[in-house]
Amino acid sequence: MQAWHVHENGEPSEVMRLAEAERPTPGDGQVLVRVRAANVNFPDALLCRGQYQIRPPLPFTPGVEICGETEDGRRVIGNPALPYGGFAEYAVADAAALLPAPESLDDAEAAALHIGYQTGWFGLHRRAGLQAGETLLVHAAAGGVGSAAVQLGKAAGATVIGVVGGADKAAVARELGCDAVIDRRTEDVVAAVKEATGGRGADVIYDPVGGEAYTQSAKTVAFEGRIVVVGFASGIIPSPALNHALVKNYSILGLHWGLYNTKNPKLVQHCHDQLTDLAARGAIKPLVSERVPLAEAATAVQKVADGRSTGRIAVVMEEAR
Repeated sequence: MQAWHVHENGEPSEVMRLAEAERPTPGDGQVLVRVRAANVNFPDALLCRGQYQIRPPLPFTPGVEICGETEDGRRVIGNPALPYGGFAEYAVADAAALLPAPESLDDAEAAALHIGYQTGWFGLHRRAGLQAGETLLVHAAAGGVGSAAVQLGKAAGATVIGVVGGADKAAVARELGCDAVIDRRTEDVVAAVKEATGGRGADVIYDPVGGEAYTQSAKTVAFEGRIVVVGFASGIIPSPALNHALVKNYSILGLHWGLYNTKNPKLVQHCHDQLTDLAARGAIKPLVSERVPLAEAATAVQKVADGRSTGRIAVVMEEAR
């Protein structure tokens, strides 16, 4: 089979190498999965750089989100068990963590329903308790994680404000259903949010960016609002002023979705059931902006690493060998 390997840490386009490899052998409680589609996530870039919280031994195959087929013919989605990631014709996954792929979505869309939408559902519903009629502000609204949050916010009956970087991404955010779109490159984000909310601010702020985005969040969160910290795509981890949170009566909520897989896996299954139902009703549909062959996986990971993508880029496989 063909598989991408990372033998040293660095930029994805420089350290990912496509090579012939033996099919991986599953361990106890694991299954072999023929990969049908693997979506590119920002953690794939961090894995290549050696900056992710999980550091698999070198060499490893990146690709943390797949739709595939088990040896008994089941179409499934899930997270491969590193070091045998999804940018290969075959991957290995923990049997207990695999979920049925929604019939209403194709392979690339089904794979994209997992990390971004699970993160969005847990962040907005489990952590922030988003209610219909509230205002949700989503940073990086045209990205893979942000686009999922936008759709989930609209499905929940919220008014959604999307913050993006550039006119092309602003157009994508509007197509996703944002009620208002703010281009951080040409607009004052804080002033624009206050104008859009009549000075009140956003009830829930979804932040996968960190850095300046978090600073803006603290200035635009409403009374008794909730800031959900999802990640730090900017590369800058902010140090929040807790006295400010006290004075303004807002909450800062952390979300590490992966913990639910070990702390409360039943909730992951419940979330998947909710997402499958929403997809079947057409309330959500993962934005897959590009579909590329396995040979272009490294270029795709670098594009996501550089912040030049919208939605998800999917690596779609030919017939596995």
